[in-house]
Amino acid sequence: MDMKTYAQRAEMLRPKLYRTALCWLGDPCQAVDVLDEAVYRGLCAAGKLREPDYFDTWLTRILLNECHREQARRGRLTPLEHAEELTAEQFDSLPLKQALSRLPEDLKNVIILRFFAGYTQAETADILKLPQGTVATRQQRALRLLRLELEVET
Repeated sequence: MDMKTYAQRAEMLRPKLYRTALCWLGDPCQAVDVLDEAVYRGLCAAGKLREPDYFDTWLTRILLNECHREQARRGRLTPLEHAEELTAEQFDSLPLKQALSRLPEDLKNVIILRFFAGYTQAETADILKLPQGTVATRQQRALRLLRLELEVET
């Protein structure tokens, strides 16, 4: 993949990647930093991409690795209270943010990718390197836990 094609595809995917990083990290500044680092690492590794059709999931996987690296660097998970850009439309309920932050990471990963980043179940499975059935099961379990927790709080 040449640089021009990479730049065009990365730019088209940027809003989705930003939303994913923001949900993951909860801080707009860190989300931008991680996004930039992921795009740079992707550019450096673009020659290793065997299937250009999987560019979106490949670059999203790089972003997730960078999010994990950032969390490890900070030594703790950050609450999602700083996700200002999502508060108006998708992520406005404080109980939802708190309930989501309390989910186990494997379940939270699926919910963030499916409902906040907008990936399909198949794309989520590719990104997380899981069977599609496992993603479906985790999604159901996470939604059940969120529903129970939100019902208790209301």
